[in-house]
Amino acid sequence: MELVTTYVCKVSDIGVHSNMFGGTILGLIDQSTGAYAAQICDTPKMVTIKIDELVFKNPVKEGNIIKVYVSVKEFGNSSLTLYAEVRKHNVYTGKQEVVIHTNIKFVRVDEEGNPIPISERVKNRYADRLAKHGKGLLNIE
Repeated sequence: MELVTTYVCKVSDIGVHSNMFGGTILGLIDQSTGAYAAQICDTPKMVTIKIDELVFKNPVKEGNIIKVYVSVKEFGNSSLTLYAEVRKHNVYTGKQEVVIHTNIKFVRVDEEGNPIPISERVKNRYADRLAKHGKGLLNIE
């Protein structure tokens, strides 16, 4: 799994029960996985079409650092399904607890919003990078 986002829970993220709003976490998942999907598929035209069940396992409090990790679960013809995991990170111990996890599916679309295929080049490049480097995105310097 690749780390794609790190976020600090702020006062404005907290609800009446002193926990981070679930919708804020959901938005963070959608935004960070969407950006990852766009990078993997070489296009900004990826739309979310499905998010599987979300079960909140641990609360997030003000000041907590959360990290979003993502991995490719599968490529379809025009779709990409990702597994996403949000973890709460303890800066003192380095330990992480899973807050939530889910599968999220994106579809590559054209200008009109119609599905279009993800190229075999993209799929093969991802597989090659994963085999060689253990991750799908590489920092180019």
